[in-house]
Amino acid sequence: MTYQEKEITKSQLEKLLQTLDLDEGIRIENKLNNIFLNRSAKRYCVNISNQGNEEFFYHNNVKDVLDFLNGKIDETSKIFSY
Repeated sequence: MTYQEKEITKSQLEKLLQTLDLDEGIRIENKLNNIFLNRSAKRYCVNISNQGNEEFFYHNNVKDVLDFLNGKIDETSKIFSY
């Protein structure tokens, strides 16, 4: 198995979250932090990493994840699926 990463746009984020497999993830690189998204069988996990400090937030659906991320993704962010 090889590791593949692909840059996506913010407008593609919702569709990718809806189709995210259990072994896939999304990384958002902001100026001040990195955000990692993945999902288990029952919910989504949002990990915000800022200078070695990690916070984990859990949401049950894509809408809740997007609402939570609103304002946490800046205009210069780069988003990657892996």
